[in-house]
Amino acid sequence: MINVTGRGAQRGVIAGGSRGIGRYEIDMLPKVKLELVVHDDATQKAVDTIIEHARTGNIGDGKIFIYPVTNAIKVRTGEQGDEAL
Repeated sequence: MINVTGRGAQRGVIAGGSRGIGRYEIDMLPKVKLELVVHDDATQKAVDTIIEHARTGNIGDGKIFIYPVTNAIKVRTGEQGDEAL
């Protein structure tokens, strides 16, 4: 889990006084970035688990991106593929 800042459809927040007096805009909001590498057969379970526990139904719930990982290499030993995991 990585703490990051960003903005999506909610475009940040505007807070403060009336008629522009004391108003301020927070454009970048605190977010959490979660990176996982799982075997292909575990992908849907990981997606379902994230959605089950992260969905609030509000704007800003986030997105899930799925990328193929073509190889993993353990730097210390040079092992590759499943052996590196």
